[in-house]
Amino acid sequence: MPQMPTNEETVLTIVVHLDAGNSLRLDKYLSEQLEELSRQRIQKLIDDEKIFVNGKISKASHKLVGGEELEIHIPAVKDLDVKAEDIPLSVIFEDEHLIVVNKPAGMTTHPGAGVQEGTLVNALLHHCRGALSGIGGVARPGIVHRLDKDTSGLLVVAKNDQAHWNLADQIKHKRAKRVYMALLEGVMPLDEGIVDKPIGRHPTRRKEMAIVADGRSAVSHYTVVSRFSMYTLVKVALETGRTHQIRVHMASLGYPVVGDIVYNKKNTGSLAKRHKMGINGQFLHAAYLSFMHPVSGDHLEFHAPLPDDLDRLVKSLK
Repeated sequence: MPQMPTNEETVLTIVVHLDAGNSLRLDKYLSEQLEELSRQRIQKLIDDEKIFVNGKISKASHKLVGGEELEIHIPAVKDLDVKAEDIPLSVIFEDEHLIVVNKPAGMTTHPGAGVQEGTLVNALLHHCRGALSGIGGVARPGIVHRLDKDTSGLLVVAKNDQAHWNLADQIKHKRAKRVYMALLEGVMPLDEGIVDKPIGRHPTRRKEMAIVADGRSAVSHYTVVSRFSMYTLVKVALETGRTHQIRVHMASLGYPVVGDIVYNKKNTGSLAKRHKMGINGQFLHAAYLSFMHPVSGDHLEFHAPLPDDLDRLVKSLK
């Protein structure tokens, strides 16, 4: 795991490891190695000449073959232009290093284009009095992993950079475990399965993700919990954590998430159908989260039952 710096600028050194005969673009390699940084942030660091390959400035398209030494300079985080807001939080666990919250559907995780208020980050800045890590940049303090706006459930947030790097490393190397509950449209015939399909930006609809050949590796493990006349309740364990991963993977199988207004092209992919079914978001809930405490090393695990609206829907189907 990268060592934390003692000054304001984070300087990381990575030796490239690739299988013999393989090569990979610099930007793609870094996006896989530094999952706590977005691709956009990595691209900006390259454009700003903050990333060196064997001591030389290189382009994003530079092909790595293995053995190179990468030096990444991450500037000190700028002051946040995001206000703290007194928004109620469901806190599951908290200490001086991290906080685990149960996010409701309808709450955006962090500020972005057109959304500067009412997010989880706004609430956390108030709750934690600004004591959050800054590795994610100015807009995502403390956010180690995210949940979509319309997805509910467990999310861990780092209060300092050391905890952030440690937790991100656990997620990257699959030492942290995340399990979701999802209600899918259609009756799945198999009791369990693995979806191993790469995910990247949709080639034409840039706000959406899709199964694409040059996407990032994405692996989901699903297990059927219950079958109903028109739906299937499943548990999905993430091996990777790509944007919209479960939603894209399940839709690719022909069993989209109930209430998903982006990827569900069947009967329940609309706001009107959500309202009719009495649910506040798509039926996707982060129900289980486990990891090692970044300082003490203790094993921590957390469970969050289905929110009332999702629980009512399941009971109505039985």
